[in-house]
Amino acid sequence: MFSLPSFARHSTLILLHCALLSACTAVGPSYQVPATVQLLTSSQWQAVQPHGGDTGELLTWWKRLQDTSLNELLQLAEANNPSLQKAAANIASARARVTSARASGQSTLTGSTPASRSNTLGTAQTITTGELDASWEIDLFGSMRRSAESADALLQARQADWHDARVSLAAEVATDYVTYRACQLTLQTVQSNALSIQATARITQRSLQAGMTSRADADLADASAASASATAISQKTECDITIKALVALTGLAEPALRQLLDTQPPKLPPSASLTVHTLPVDLLSQRPDLVSAERALASASAKIGVAEADRYPRLSLTGSLSRTRTDGVDTTPWSFGPSLSLPLLNGGAKRAAVDSAQAAYDLELATYRQAVRTAVQEVEKNLLQQDSAERRTADVRRSAVGYRSFATSVEANWRAGGDSLLNLEVARRNAIAAEQTLIAVQRDQLLYGIALYKAVGGGWPVSIGDAK
Repeated sequence: MFSLPSFARHSTLILLHCALLSACTAVGPSYQVPATVQLLTSSQWQAVQPHGGDTGELLTWWKRLQDTSLNELLQLAEANNPSLQKAAANIASARARVTSARASGQSTLTGSTPASRSNTLGTAQTITTGELDASWEIDLFGSMRRSAESADALLQARQADWHDARVSLAAEVATDYVTYRACQLTLQTVQSNALSIQATARITQRSLQAGMTSRADADLADASAASASATAISQKTECDITIKALVALTGLAEPALRQLLDTQPPKLPPSASLTVHTLPVDLLSQRPDLVSAERALASASAKIGVAEADRYPRLSLTGSLSRTRTDGVDTTPWSFGPSLSLPLLNGGAKRAAVDSAQAAYDLELATYRQAVRTAVQEVEKNLLQQDSAERRTADVRRSAVGYRSFATSVEANWRAGGDSLLNLEVARRNAIAAEQTLIAVQRDQLLYGIALYKAVGGGWPVSIGDAK
C-alpha cells in the first residue's frame, strides 16, 4: 500500500509517457454517419450548399418561371431579410466557438509587470517585477479534441441553417407572389361580375318603376348587387394583405412594391416550368435542414467524449519565471512542473454528465430520423398534389368555359323576357364559381411546385424528372 503522493508521482510519470508517445486516444464513441443517410445518397454526406451558396445561382433557378417581377423580389429579399441576417450571425457565433475550442489545446502565456513603492519602519523601498506564467494542458483522453469536433460540427450545422433560410425565404417570396397574382385574377373576375349584376339591378329597378317587373325580382337583383359588391371588397382586402406580406419579406416600401408589381399585367407564371412527375430520392441529400440535423447529431456524439474524458485525470504542465528588483537588487525565481488533477469523489455527477450527453445524442438521433421521414413524406405529397392539380386543370377549364357560355345564354334569354331573374342569378353564380376554381387550380399547381422546390432543398436540375 503506497501513499497518495507516491501514487501521484507514479501517475504523473505514466501520463507524461502516454502524452509523449501519443499512445492515448480520445475516449467516447467515434461518430458514424447514420444508416438513414446512406439510404438517401451513395456519396459522402456533407454540408452541401444549395445553388452553390450563391445568390446569382439561386435567381437563375427561378428564371424558369419567366417572371421579371418575381426575380426582382427574390433579389431584394436575399439582400435585406432579417431571417438571413440572424442565420449569418449564428454562423459567426459558431465560428467563434470553434476558435475557442481549438485554442483550449494550445499553451498559454501571460505576462505582468507590477511595481510598488512602500515604506516600512521608516525605510522606503521600490519594488518592480516582471512575470511570465505558462501552462499547457495535455489532452490525454481527447477532451479538447472532442470539443473541437463538436464545435466544428455545430459550425457546419449553422452554415446549413443559413442555406435553409435562403431556400425557405425564396419559397415564401414565390408563394406570396403567386398568391397575389392569383388574387388579382380573382379580383378581376368578381369585379366584372359585380358590375354586370349592378347593371342588371338598374335594369330591374327601371322595369319595376314601369310596372313590368315584380317587387320580388327587384329585391333579388338589389340583394345580388350588394352581395357581389361585398365579395369584391373582401377579395381586394385579401390582395392587400398579400402585399403586406411581400413588403415584410423584401423590405421594399409598399408604394415601390406596388409600382414594381404593376410593371406587368396580372397573370400567373407558366406552371409547366415547375412540373415534374418523378425525382430521385438522393436529391434529399441537399436539404439543408437534414444536413443541419445530421451535423447536430455529430456534435452531440462528440460531447459524449467530452463528458467521458472529464471522468479521467487531467495533466497540465505549468511554469513561471519572474525577475524582481528591490532597490537595485535583482532576484530571478522560477518554477516548472506537472500538475495532476484526480477526480476522486463527485457523488456520481460526472457519470451523470456522460449519461446526459448520451441521452442528448439519442434525442438528436431520433430528431434526425424523424426529419428524414418528414422530408420523404413532403416530397411524395407535393408530387401527388402537383400531379392531381395538373390532371384537374383541363376538366376545370372546360367546366369554366361551359358555365360561362350557359350564363351568357341565360342572360340573353332574360333580356328577351324568356327566362327568370332567379335562373340568371344561378347561372352567374355557377359561372363565377367555375372561373374562380380554374384560377385556384392553376395557382395550386404552381404552389405545389414551389413547395416541392423547398422539399428537395432548393430545386432540381432541368434534366431531372419528366418536366414538360
